Amino acid sequence: MPKTRPATPRSENDGIGGRGLARLLKAVLAGAVLADAASGGAAADDTVPLVCAGGRTVVVARTILAAATRAGLLRVEDRRLIATAQTEPCLRRALAAPDEALLEQHRDVQETLREGPEGPARLSVNRLESPLSTVARLKERDGKPFLPQEAISAGERLHADFTRAHLQPRLTMIYAPPLPGGSGKAPARGDLSDSALAARTRVRAAVEAMGPELSGVALDICCFEKGLETVERERQWPVRSAKVMLRAALMALARHYAPPQSETRRSHAWGGPDYRPTLSLQNPS
Repeated sequence: MPKTRPATPRSENDGIGGRGLARLLKAVLAGAVLADAASGGAAADDTVPLVCAGGRTVVVARTILAAATRAGLLRVEDRRLIATAQTEPCLRRALAAPDEALLEQHRDVQETLREGPEGPARLSVNRLESPLSTVARLKERDGKPFLPQEAISAGERLHADFTRAHLQPRLTMIYAPPLPGGSGKAPARGDLSDSALAARTRVRAAVEAMGPELSGVALDICCFEKGLETVERERQWPVRSAKVMLRAALMALARHYAPPQSETRRSHAWGGPDYRPTLSLQNPS
């Protein structure tokens, strides 16, 4: 008898639909409300009309709306469709390719301009990958960002130098044959490239600029990518104190990367292209 494979269990979200679900979730994020039948928004019995911002009408299947509500992708309050924490991740998954749907659900990729050794370069960065990105999205009570842009850039630059310096701990075995003169366990100093050695020098200078009191939290969050709660638990700090220490460390690091210019002015003597200074010769005694 031919062997039969057990059926793969399907989640409740799999039966909702692809394009219909994406259309519904886009409308929810746009602040859609259920159309009133008295205003001309009536539709067939198996569809539901939604009115988005600007008066745009979107028609979705009633079964998709009911299934999305049961799955916790939205809430209905007084004819208003309220988004939940699962709305945006599920929308990213519905819009992604089938082989990248799960990855797309847990990432937020955006184009950014980063400063590198060879000048600025445009890169694609996942905002949900690094704990520094999570802190960068925090706001003060007045709505201003918790971390200034120069502090975020300093943390990203430290992470880039830390990665180029090959200081990240290895999680797997080294299958490459050991090089002559090397230990076979970790790259020796003589086995590193010039760019890696230069990156280690920059990391060492950055750590010295922050000082022993602030460099540890910056390395844990920006380089080793530990969360704020993990740092507070390991260092036995009070709650919500790691982000304050991180801001102080990154501001000191930003001053190291871009030192403030001195306000004292020097006296300069300006002259034309053919200017020659005159020397006063003293008479010999």
